Amino acid sequence: MPRDFPTPEDFREALGNLPRANAALELKARRHQDELTKPPGSLGRLEEIAIHLASWQADGDPRAERIKVAVFAGNHGVTAQGVSPYPAAVTAQMVANFEAGGAAINAITSSVGLELEVVALQLNAPTADITTAPAMSEAETLDALNAGAGAVGEGLDILILGEMGIGNTTIAAALCAGALSETGAAWVGPGTGHDAQGIARKAAAVDQAVARAAREIIAGPFAVLRQLGGRETAAIAGAVVAARRKRIPVILDGFVVTASLVPLFAQNPSILEHCIAGHVSAEPAHRKLLQKMQLSPLLDFGMRLGEGTGAALAAAIVRAAAATHTQMATFDAAAVEKRSDAEQN
Repeated sequence: MPRDFPTPEDFREALGNLPRANAALELKARRHQDELTKPPGSLGRLEEIAIHLASWQADGDPRAERIKVAVFAGNHGVTAQGVSPYPAAVTAQMVANFEAGGAAINAITSSVGLELEVVALQLNAPTADITTAPAMSEAETLDALNAGAGAVGEGLDILILGEMGIGNTTIAAALCAGALSETGAAWVGPGTGHDAQGIARKAAAVDQAVARAAREIIAGPFAVLRQLGGRETAAIAGAVVAARRKRIPVILDGFVVTASLVPLFAQNPSILEHCIAGHVSAEPAHRKLLQKMQLSPLLDFGMRLGEGTGAALAAAIVRAAAATHTQMATFDAAAVEKRSDAEQN
């Protein structure tokens, strides 16, 4: 089966040659918004979301009907450092819960009519402990990137990304610290429920990992993902690049999903142009990361579960934005008078 990224160089090339939004379709959508039966700008961010979708989708009409949530799950050797109050076995147990329909993401996707795919990535073979060794080999990193790309599929209007993996807030913090040349303390948080001592252990593990990998990660995003990431974080990165190549807008979930893109963002900030921040997590570093990336989240519900739950909730807003753009009448069609030119000036 063809792979999106056969080699690290293919991934680097894809990241360096990203398609851009269609400026003509964006302008067309903006003009259409001005013709709808409402004062200009009165729907606020709904208008901007609709224009954003229109600029990426082929015919310039924003669509949000077929939305898929892809949840990637992976296990991490760094849990040996006591970075999570939960055992690594919980990852596989939660994947079974997803498959049985018993998790929060199942309830939310069902309630708002979203597709759901759960991709378990070699849960019986955790990545190496990043404090002592690279997380993955080159081949394993490529496998994870391609697993993410393969989950994108065809015919989607929007892709939502989620994750599951005990220990992966530590991995997310390591990706941020490594790619942005900062300390672990700047990026670690309580995760699944750590106290101050647990947070300190996480920060120490991140600092140790970044120091170990310092000579390698200067090579760029692939090296950062390989040295400090996890299978699910690499899969998320691969999915975002693959979605971009197919011009599919992406709704990002919380800290782990967003941090998965930090190595890519550090090299090419335009990677985020097709992305929407679905929500801001209660994990403190997520708000900081969104500000650094200049992403404004749609929701702030105090959520920190992961699984794609915050982004899945935001999908309802995105669908409403598309619906107002495509279903509202224009002033001419509804025989409603527009503001006079004098008033507009």
